[in-house]
Amino acid sequence: MTRLFLFCLALLCAGCALFQTRVEDFTDPIVRSNYRAVDRMLQAPAVGQTLNKRRPIVVASLVNIDDLNSSRLGRMLSEQLATRLTQNGYQVVELKMRDSIFVKQSQGELLLSREIKDITLTHQAQAVLVGTYAIANGRVYITVKLVGMKDNTAIAAEDYVLPMDSNVRSLLWVTSNR
Repeated sequence: MTRLFLFCLALLCAGCALFQTRVEDFTDPIVRSNYRAVDRMLQAPAVGQTLNKRRPIVVASLVNIDDLNSSRLGRMLSEQLATRLTQNGYQVVELKMRDSIFVKQSQGELLLSREIKDITLTHQAQAVLVGTYAIANGRVYITVKLVGMKDNTAIAAEDYVLPMDSNVRSLLWVTSNR
């Protein structure tokens, strides 16, 4: 009788797993760190600052602080940050699908001030997520900010660190022949 009960319980649990709508992978340190950074920014905006879920946010590629060029790492970080904003219910403008924005493949969606103004007008964006990273002593230090388009002030900001593991290293240093 006990075995039958345990068997039925196991079947019930397995059946419930089929109805799960989304499985989040927080085991990867890069994904986990990026998601946590967005969650923290959304939970603690600057005093007097708010974000409206009905108005778009533009996400720019994160750039190396030393030369303001993006890498595969910078572009991938921005993609994951945008994913988390979307998962939290915010509208994110996908820049790569827009004809009106020039995307330089080696640099990602680098935004100059005049480009930000154009994007704001075209997409009525309320904010831009921007960020930089720096490499030092086996770590990558990352700073991301949600900057309001109305007055160019930081709505929220977050600093975090990634360990320089083989995944991060491969995203930073890639030959141009690929």
